[in-house]
Amino acid sequence: MQTLVHLVYPPRCLSCGGLVESDFGLCAECWRDTPFIAGLGCDLCGVPLPGSSDHAEHCDECLNIPRPWTHGRAALVYADTGRRLVLSLKHGDRQDIARPAAQWMARRSRDLLRPDMIAVPVPLHLHRLLRRRYNQSALLAEHLARELGIDWCPDALERREATPSLDGKDRNERFETLQGKINVPAWRTRMVEGRPVLLVDDVMTSGATLAACAEACLAAGATEVCVSVLARVAKDA
Repeated sequence: MQTLVHLVYPPRCLSCGGLVESDFGLCAECWRDTPFIAGLGCDLCGVPLPGSSDHAEHCDECLNIPRPWTHGRAALVYADTGRRLVLSLKHGDRQDIARPAAQWMARRSRDLLRPDMIAVPVPLHLHRLLRRRYNQSALLAEHLARELGIDWCPDALERREATPSLDGKDRNERFETLQGKINVPAWRTRMVEGRPVLLVDDVMTSGATLAACAEACLAAGATEVCVSVLARVAKDA
């Protein structure tokens, strides 16, 4: 049956739509143009760093901005094919990207695993969720949790009020906009209380959204918060 399906609907590249050998894959050209992060990366935000080291290293931005989470990983740099994949998942209704993206994230995030850890996605406000019809971060969290063999909860966090788009805002404006806007609802507190949390999002820019989410989880009793994102914005990308 699978062979018949492939004859009628041959596997296509996630990015360009060209023919590939297996489902949920990238063609050779798109794979080459996808900026996967490998080797040394910032231990807090995942951005690639030059050189190699046996010790945790932090980028300049994370040295200057306090992060309420303990470790962070990113699978891609937000550039070229990486940027196109994120935008397709986020705005193009390409929900099929979530599964392979989570596999890429799992490769970078497996060392963050803790006993009884739970994956929690960055939330969308209800109005935006109804308009978009799905939360791309929740899709990533679901597949990532499956890859890592941990629990996940799609609504452990909520946005108490709609916030304006962060596009075009500087770092300070982003943090001010999200201050106190995200929380763990009372009926979900038991899901995070006394447990380590793996926060999941599609892309990290300044880290303001992730910081608000991490603070909310810690306030609800989480023992530790780590971060896993599909893509990290890099200044030199």
